[in-house]
Amino acid sequence: MSSLKRIHIYGHVSAQPQAIANLFDAQLASEIVADSDLAIFAINPAAGIDQKTIDQWQALSDFQLPRLVVVNELDGSDADFEDAIMLANRVFDQLVTPVLVLHSESGNPIALISLSDLQITDYSTSPPTSSASEPEHQELVAEFREEYLDEISGAGENAFAAGLLFPAVPIVISNGLGIDVVKSFISQL
Repeated sequence: MSSLKRIHIYGHVSAQPQAIANLFDAQLASEIVADSDLAIFAINPAAGIDQKTIDQWQALSDFQLPRLVVVNELDGSDADFEDAIMLANRVFDQLVTPVLVLHSESGNPIALISLSDLQITDYSTSPPTSSASEPEHQELVAEFREEYLDEISGAGENAFAAGLLFPAVPIVISNGLGIDVVKSFISQL
């Protein structure tokens, strides 16, 4: 994947801890690993964020370690990505969301819309397909996009790698949703 050797996963990873760690060539961590290259915090929107995970996030702030949040357990849950981000913004630092989730008619997360270029990646196809977003999608995400672009331009080009900008990405292991987005952030380090 990359030359990184020390990616650690923190937080609530539910029944999929090893699966998430394997996706990103990472190790699970129960205690702070200050010499990590990247910390990935996995949160389940239905379970919330426990105090231990909050304490781990704050402890890593002292090291200005790059951190990324993945929101898992999105399929079959009443809680969603936006709920998880609102909670994480209150207990972690301000997060940025480079993508938003699009759902199927049945409510399952099947696609992401990029807030940087408004492209849609559909994970219900194999392999995932990209297409331009429709005007109604663009209208729905306009406010989120403006906020995201302001954060990115204000933070600077290397803010993620410097541990100053914290992306949050939805992932669904069963269909691969968001895995490529997380890997693209990892490749920036």
